[in-house]
Amino acid sequence: MPNLSLFPDVAAELKQLRSEINYHNNRYHTLDDPQISDAEYDRLLQKLKTLETQYPELITPDSPTQRVGATPLSEFVTVVHEMPMLSLDNAFSDDDLIAFNKRVQDRLKSVDEIEFACEVKLDGLAVSLLYRDGILVRGATRGDGTNGEDITQNVRTIGSIPLRLLGENFPQILEVRGEIYMPKAGFNKFNEKALAAGEKLFINPRNAAAGSLRQLDARITAIRPLEMCAYSVGLVEGFTEENKLPNCHTDILAALGSWGFLINRELKVAHNIDECLEYYRTIQLKRSDLAYDIDGIVFKVNSRKLQEELGFISRAPRWAIAYKFPAQEETTILLDVEFQVGRTGAVTPVARLQPVFVGGVTVSNATLHNRDEINRLGVKIGDTVIVLRAGDVIPKILAVIESKRPADARDIIFPEHCPVCGSKVETVPGEAVARCDGGLICAAQRKEAIKHFVSRKAMNVEGLGDKLVEQLVDLALINNLADIYKLTREQLANLERMGEKSADNILAALDVSKKTTLAKFIYALGIREVGESTARNFAKAYGTFEAFAGSDELGLQQVPDVGPVVAHFVFEFFQQENNRLAIEQLKAAGIYWPDEIAGMVDLPLAGLTYVLTGTLEALDRDDAKAHLLALGAKVSGSVSAKTNYVVAGPGAGSKLQKAEELGIKILSEADLLALFTQHGLTQHEQT
Repeated sequence: MPNLSLFPDVAAELKQLRSEINYHNNRYHTLDDPQISDAEYDRLLQKLKTLETQYPELITPDSPTQRVGATPLSEFVTVVHEMPMLSLDNAFSDDDLIAFNKRVQDRLKSVDEIEFACEVKLDGLAVSLLYRDGILVRGATRGDGTNGEDITQNVRTIGSIPLRLLGENFPQILEVRGEIYMPKAGFNKFNEKALAAGEKLFINPRNAAAGSLRQLDARITAIRPLEMCAYSVGLVEGFTEENKLPNCHTDILAALGSWGFLINRELKVAHNIDECLEYYRTIQLKRSDLAYDIDGIVFKVNSRKLQEELGFISRAPRWAIAYKFPAQEETTILLDVEFQVGRTGAVTPVARLQPVFVGGVTVSNATLHNRDEINRLGVKIGDTVIVLRAGDVIPKILAVIESKRPADARDIIFPEHCPVCGSKVETVPGEAVARCDGGLICAAQRKEAIKHFVSRKAMNVEGLGDKLVEQLVDLALINNLADIYKLTREQLANLERMGEKSADNILAALDVSKKTTLAKFIYALGIREVGESTARNFAKAYGTFEAFAGSDELGLQQVPDVGPVVAHFVFEFFQQENNRLAIEQLKAAGIYWPDEIAGMVDLPLAGLTYVLTGTLEALDRDDAKAHLLALGAKVSGSVSAKTNYVVAGPGAGSKLQKAEELGIKILSEADLLALFTQHGLTQHEQT
């Protein structure tokens, strides 16, 4: 240990600096509530480094400067856990969980209702951290539960792991157990950088976390975005009689949180097995929205006294169980690849898979995105592949298991001609997507273009859904956008699952749709990369369709948020004869919109900024935003001093609080509806 008595003033300053930096580390990494800027934190750390450079004899192992810098290891050393790190029994159904509860109750005959701690089961790597007198002295992997690998140098690099415990009421010896994982955002950024550098990609965040922890050079681990969440304790010694280990598992976790550890915010206490089942379903619904991967829920009897009474069986405790979610990744065989053509002519390879149950459903198709993705994966027809399905995300192929590749595996060959219309398939330099150049002569593009044109955010033709559009195109009743306005009552009524009343409703909706806005018409045309916001910008900038359609690429780039790529797509769209013809046909069919140039400055909400927060119940949020923009307002995603109004619905949080602090006027959804009515928007237009 350094001799602090030689430099008492410096030692005191170093102690204060380390304490302050540890405090802010905890605020940033554990509580997600930083109280100083990054620059101010960097200044504190630099000051500490400078002092330690001047007085190297005063450097301590728990100093924040000692997270990285040790000499790379030649191999990992095996360590023996003071207390075995046991595994958990698994439940795969509600019946399994109910049976677990019954086993617990049968052994605890004096207890009617059992209180459980409910925790998400993080999909990472279990580790043990050993602290002596509040200082981290060892980190180890779980290994086989009895023996693990010493990864002390690596765990010291992780910001959410304290090198010195906060506070003073911790035991002399404390073993903390937790899960090290890589959050989704960090995983995605890491893979993006690896892809750009031509390096190997990780398959999933768990794979990334495991690979990062098993680096012999801790400097590599240090640049990986890892976190650790504490979920229990192992060996505990040295508590006083007045300061004992809490009696409940959730209270132990709270104590760990006070000592500087990250505790998962989804932690909850359930008072009976029904509440456990409710918790499981709640988390399962929000699983894909969490910032990290989980593969189930862990339920633990909350009382330590009852845990001791229940004891263990084999290598698992009787008082805990992991209720696993349906797997999000599975292996299957790539049977074939087909090519689909989208609205913009994009030719997309679709994997046809041997059906496999993954993510709660049977999957038989997965996206392969484009030629570059196929090359990156190195996938061939006949390969055994790992398939991912997370929540509502379209299934995708994550990786190929090359060791299982059959001798007759075939390369995936991109078509040179469109599989729908036979037109040439081209790849524009700099783009990964191959496209059919057939335009509206391609039935696939025609169908998708019409579906987009009649969609709610475009021309909003109620009743003219995707299946009906496909029928109409297949029967050659519509061959271009304008043909939908030539449909007759008889043609519609004779279609499958249609009748005269339905036909009349669609014809009425078509008639209503003829009156639109310039912005919606531009969006409805389906020009590549021109979404709702860009279409509104064009409408505001040009005021008339003729001015917009006649602009050159340089002029288009003067419009806010429009760069050379979008400008090129717009310019090329109007250079094509079939597109100009389609627009003239639509005008001839009766579609019109008032020129918007005259009222641009005098729009009733011009110059005002609105923020929407919370849940809107009568209005769709996108519609509310569209109407505010149509009235001239700016709609922002954040509250600032420049905000004029905040529309707050149920569940409004930090944005509402900030608005109140700044004295900004708060509107309810009813106020917003009244505002729209005042300016001539009918209830039909609002929905």
